[in-house]
Amino acid sequence: MSQSDRTEPEGFEPFGTPAPLTPPPGPSAASVKSDPTSSPGWERATLEKLAFAALREQRAARRWKVFVRLGWLAFFIAIAWLVLSRAAPVTTKTAPHTAVVEIKGEIARGADASAEFVVAAMKSAFEDDGAKGVVLLINSPGGSPVQAGIINDEIARLKAKHKKPVYAVVEETCASAAYYIAAGADQVFVDKASLVGSIGVLMGGFGFTGTMEKLGVERRLLTSGENKGFLDPFSPMSEPQRQHAQQMLDQIHTQFIDVVKKGRGDRLKTQTPGLFSGLFWTGQQAVDLGLADQLGNVDFVAREVVKAEEVIDYTRRDNVAERLAKRFGAAFADATVRAVHTFPALR
Repeated sequence: MSQSDRTEPEGFEPFGTPAPLTPPPGPSAASVKSDPTSSPGWERATLEKLAFAALREQRAARRWKVFVRLGWLAFFIAIAWLVLSRAAPVTTKTAPHTAVVEIKGEIARGADASAEFVVAAMKSAFEDDGAKGVVLLINSPGGSPVQAGIINDEIARLKAKHKKPVYAVVEETCASAAYYIAAGADQVFVDKASLVGSIGVLMGGFGFTGTMEKLGVERRLLTSGENKGFLDPFSPMSEPQRQHAQQMLDQIHTQFIDVVKKGRGDRLKTQTPGLFSGLFWTGQQAVDLGLADQLGNVDFVAREVVKAEEVIDYTRRDNVAERLAKRFGAAFADATVRAVHTFPALR
């Protein structure tokens, strides 16, 4: 039977010639070339890349650390410069004007009304040729007699050196150490309702000895020197100690009275009862007693007395950076004090 005469069932397909078997495909040249592990020395190359990457990262971290440190250094240099260069505004040779220096708040070391800051402002005012007179604008209940004495002495020195008048202008209050300063001015101007005077000295404190006895608390204070702790509020004060403290107060009071008499001269009604007793008076009463010269404010003094209506303020004031530095310093000081108080106190 020939091949053409053979009949097959419908749908039957004869077996074809089997395809030749081929081996599984191996890696191509391109894939071999892209595989880093296929090349000799790939371990060394990988380690070198890792080492260089780590080195670059270290350099970047070092640069960032240096940048941060320089930033902090610049910040603290700026703070130090602002604090150390704190001074009254330096004016050039200006037109005729009235110089004003404010004395406000407590007169104490470290305060805005300290001798350091007030004296520096007064020096700048006196040294300006355009300043025809210096006005001390006072609104203070008093404070340290030492700080007030330094300012009073400097007023006398600067007046003699620069031959310029000084005027004290009182706003609400000019009492105690504040009046100690005002007494050095050539004239004192007040408002009719100002409070002026309080020529006296005080030393305050508390005593808890009776309370401690009632509570059964014993005070244990060790001193070297029988009077070392005589102002301790938890220890009784003997009569000799009280007399000693009173003698000191009396001496400072006498110094205060002498300064007022020297500054006010014949204008002062010294025969007035209670004038040096620590009492204070209204501005109108102060004029009648010779503690002040007349009623007036800064504008009145500049216009009618100094004859230079332009007013320039020479007062030293804290800026934001200085306030921040003070707060940082106060926090550091508080931490230091707490650390010191962990040890037995020796004073």
